[in-house]
Amino acid sequence: MKKIFKLEGLCCPNCAARIEHAISRLSGIENVSLSFMTTKLSIEANEDSLPYIIEETKKIIKRIEPDVKMI
Repeated sequence: MKKIFKLEGLCCPNCAARIEHAISRLSGIENVSLSFMTTKLSIEANEDSLPYIIEETKKIIKRIEPDVKMI
């Protein structure tokens, strides 16, 4: 299942790359991409894993870029 989120407040390409890399290491991730230009985060994962992945993604974002909101 694929979910797309907007990241409001993303301030630099380096942080976007760090967020994408950290999410890609989560168990159950099939594919992840984060575009700094569009600030869109695309996550593909097994439907059963998705709630866990979304919660962990929020934690990752808060750790790397505390002011970013996942919409």
